Amino acid sequence: MSNQTSTIQQIRQHSRQLVRELDIVKGVYLGSGYTFQQCHIMFELSIHNGLNLLDLAEKLLLDKSNTSRTVKKLVEQGLVRSASVASDQRQKLFSLTAKGRKVLQGTTDLADKQVSQALQHLDPQQQQVVIEGLRLYSNALAKGRIQAGYQIRQIQKPDNAPTAKLLRQVLTEFQAVGEGYSIVDPEIDNMHGSYRGKRHAYYVITHQDKNLQQEKVVGCGGIAPLQGGDAGTCELRKMFFLPRARGFGLGRRLLAVLLDEAKKRGYTQCYIETLHRMAQAKSLYEKNGFVPLKKSLGTTGHNQCDCWYLKEL
Repeated sequence: MSNQTSTIQQIRQHSRQLVRELDIVKGVYLGSGYTFQQCHIMFELSIHNGLNLLDLAEKLLLDKSNTSRTVKKLVEQGLVRSASVASDQRQKLFSLTAKGRKVLQGTTDLADKQVSQALQHLDPQQQQVVIEGLRLYSNALAKGRIQAGYQIRQIQKPDNAPTAKLLRQVLTEFQAVGEGYSIVDPEIDNMHGSYRGKRHAYYVITHQDKNLQQEKVVGCGGIAPLQGGDAGTCELRKMFFLPRARGFGLGRRLLAVLLDEAKKRGYTQCYIETLHRMAQAKSLYEKNGFVPLKKSLGTTGHNQCDCWYLKEL
């Protein structure tokens, strides 16, 4: 059994036990008489001054119809009230009633008691380990859920136009415009054709646009021989993401794919140059083993870059 398989099995085993200890299997929250979904809805309404169905559903990661049925039952029980929006009488905002707040307080007290009893069996250091572990795992689950809607694949010819648009948009966002920046590179308008060599690779990240019913390029990046460098060194090139695709691990995934491609093509080092003001990009490189350099390598022509990194493969 591999270490990864063992890790997966252990996490699933402890997750099942956690679900049972939290009473989730029964479907009713700690004997309160209310379902977990009802309690979560009341909790969200307690911390927001009125929510419509769509906002509520998005916060709970539920579909709108499911949320609607549960909210309707809470309204019938007198725990939630609805009010029309002045600008749109068809839209309703939901909030807790006094009775709803009292019920929520009761479930909160039960939850606090359960946690308090468990913490008695942990010293302060262990308690912090639990908090950090739960934070890391819940964040990882969220990233996995979000990333499931994105695809990483090799660039195709129809991707040329949207990729060029993305590159120019992001470079302009970071004021990387004019001579000395990669925005003036001729290859930008033909990334597919420019990266067809045996020692080249270029990938795009796509997401299905629900409104346009089509695939949208939201990220990209590639490798190629470092111009003016030795044969064993590749350059990580034009790896950028639209704002909507940042902050939930896609950069790390794409970087792993590109570094793997570099190894397959016989490279032993990977070089990247960027800007100090691209803090998020720098953090990604540093967390993935790239070592800062004091000066640039090769002859890329991007003399406005002021931050350089190298990674042994």
